[in-house]
Amino acid sequence: MHQKAIKEDLDSRIFNAVNLVLLILFTVIIVVPLWNVIISSFSSGRALAEGGFIFWSKEFSLENYRAVFRDSSIWQSFFISVTKTLLGVATHVFFCAMVGYALSKKYIRGRKLYVAMGVITMFFSGGMIPTYLLIKSLGLLNTFWVYIIPALFSYYDVVILMNFFRNVPDSLDESAKIDGAGDWRTFISIFIPLSMPAMATIALFNGVNQWNDFMTTKLYITDQALYPLQMKLYEIIVQSQTQSMQNIGGSAVIETTTKGVQLATIVITTLPIVVMYPLLQRYFISGMTMGAVKE
Repeated sequence: MHQKAIKEDLDSRIFNAVNLVLLILFTVIIVVPLWNVIISSFSSGRALAEGGFIFWSKEFSLENYRAVFRDSSIWQSFFISVTKTLLGVATHVFFCAMVGYALSKKYIRGRKLYVAMGVITMFFSGGMIPTYLLIKSLGLLNTFWVYIIPALFSYYDVVILMNFFRNVPDSLDESAKIDGAGDWRTFISIFIPLSMPAMATIALFNGVNQWNDFMTTKLYITDQALYPLQMKLYEIIVQSQTQSMQNIGGSAVIETTTKGVQLATIVITTLPIVVMYPLLQRYFISGMTMGAVKE
């Protein structure tokens, strides 16, 4: 018995050591390239022209960021990105929560049909051309609402919220009904406050998608006043590459300035998400565990 305990203790130590080594390697794989991108974005064109891995900038410079912010319309694009992300996340989460709340009730007529229809949408879609024709027929082309209305529904998020709502004790729902509360009052006053971890998880996922999305702009927007930050930075990168290609007998400094602009755009677009994630991390963990699919 004693030998068995010693063996289990040794196996546990080996397992923990292997896990520690793997986690350290995984962390290094993530952190080192990220550090290289950040430091390189603050390096001058001359430093980037030398090539190789940059652990610390030999020649600090803000020229890459000046090149990005030189266009005054960048702030209009930043406002569009922030607005569509905040409004898109709020409407998406609330709409999915309403659908999830309804489908969590087994007495709803046609519930199985609605669930089956939702599952189909997870695997099949109409395709790009039918979707474009639908957006056009709805009058959403070149409007701000093309960022919001098509992104209202995601059945995957509905499933997470639906299973989360099922974990709410029936006694709370019944006591609210006894006190005279209707479905709307019960949903807003009881279920939404209790489902904040799951809703914060969905908000994080949807917020990242909204912030990084520029394909919607490529497909449905031609008015530059409605360009989000990602689309504007994409144009800046393309313009800087074009200028480098048109440079007759171009130098390495110009080429690496283009690279610096690209690195600066990566930092600018990633920074808001990196700042927001720690604030939502505790909701993210509890939401993923409590709202997980169990059936």
